[in-house]
Amino acid sequence: MENVFINPLKEQWKAILQRPAFDSKALEEIVAPILLDVKLKGDAAIKKYAAKFDSIELTELKVSEEEIMEAVALVDDELKVAIDLAKNNITKFHTAQKEVITQIETTPGVVCWRKSIAIQKIGLYIPGGSAPLFSTLLMLGIPAVLAGCSEIVVCTPADKNGKINPVILYVAQLIGLKNIYKTGGAQAIGAMAYGTETVPQVYKIFGPGNQYVTGAKQLVNKEGIAIDMPAGPSEVAVYADETASHGFVAADLLSQAEHGADSQVILVATTQDIVNKVQKEIDKQLAVLSRNDIAAKALQNARFIVMENVDAAFELLNEYAAEHLIISSNNAFMLAGKVINAGSVFLGHYSPESVGDYASGTNHTLPTNGYAKAYSGVSLDSFVKKVTFQQLSKEGIKNIGNAVELMAAAEGLDAHKNAVSIRLKS
Repeated sequence: MENVFINPLKEQWKAILQRPAFDSKALEEIVAPILLDVKLKGDAAIKKYAAKFDSIELTELKVSEEEIMEAVALVDDELKVAIDLAKNNITKFHTAQKEVITQIETTPGVVCWRKSIAIQKIGLYIPGGSAPLFSTLLMLGIPAVLAGCSEIVVCTPADKNGKINPVILYVAQLIGLKNIYKTGGAQAIGAMAYGTETVPQVYKIFGPGNQYVTGAKQLVNKEGIAIDMPAGPSEVAVYADETASHGFVAADLLSQAEHGADSQVILVATTQDIVNKVQKEIDKQLAVLSRNDIAAKALQNARFIVMENVDAAFELLNEYAAEHLIISSNNAFMLAGKVINAGSVFLGHYSPESVGDYASGTNHTLPTNGYAKAYSGVSLDSFVKKVTFQQLSKEGIKNIGNAVELMAAAEGLDAHKNAVSIRLKS
């Protein structure tokens, strides 16, 4: 098969690990006019694009309290219990990320510390198309609330009847979010970036979306609006040795493939026999999936790589820097020590990627497209700024003043030197 590679040479890795590409310039040409329209015309532009792209005539953009209460009544009780379990685990994991302020006396009389301060205005984009991602609202809303962000805006597209998915509204009220707006696509990103008559402007935008949403986030980022991270289509890499369950591995690859036709799945196996057995399992499981047409398209970009040498296998996986990395081995904990680049890592036979997507407690908003080499996934830190403080006593300025004077003079910055000298003389 053309997408199976046996012990490829290092110089071949780049070509093999190539992500499916799309034309970003053509995308910008579509997205930029939408953003400009929203910037200039506000609510009117949002309503125009709702009619144009989604065939919805919106009268009100903000979701009313009545709509939220109606939605709560529509959600199945069993699902509510499941969401509660996920909420508790995500809350526990992210609460543990809170930093204690530690004051450090760097020199007698010189005290420095760092404090996490919440970003005041946050925008959350929650996809609501073929798969309404209420789980993403848990992943973004919970840490935003824990961090203490004072204004949290949620944008999510309405359906043909002008309604928001009831589970999204249930999760919003569960975590205490009230500012929810019926808008999706690039126009929603524009609304949060620039503000409209109804949608407040924010300082940082979070959330996944299709290529138009991603393109819009990258364009507003160039204008100074912070975003969570650069993002591309979702992806998983699985490392499987002879102890792996072929059925489990196939299920993990398919669970990623059903995200979208542009998703990428990679299997790195220790033998060709594992690859063959996993491919048979994929064919068997694919046939019964409700989104099998999407998964089948994504599998066209799949890569099956045999790497007999374990160190070389992990070197290749680190080069790929997967959003999700599953180590399907009895020896997973030890092998995890070889991981340098990955968004989130799933160890052993009973840790499917799905648990991280929903309920283990870790965040599922992760760097894709190789950005895991330099970016982290979303955490409590994503919703705060780290501000440093310092306080010097008379003793402190005496102790470091001369060093500062000498360094400032050496850089030719007389006023810098004088700001210290004037204090020392006093």
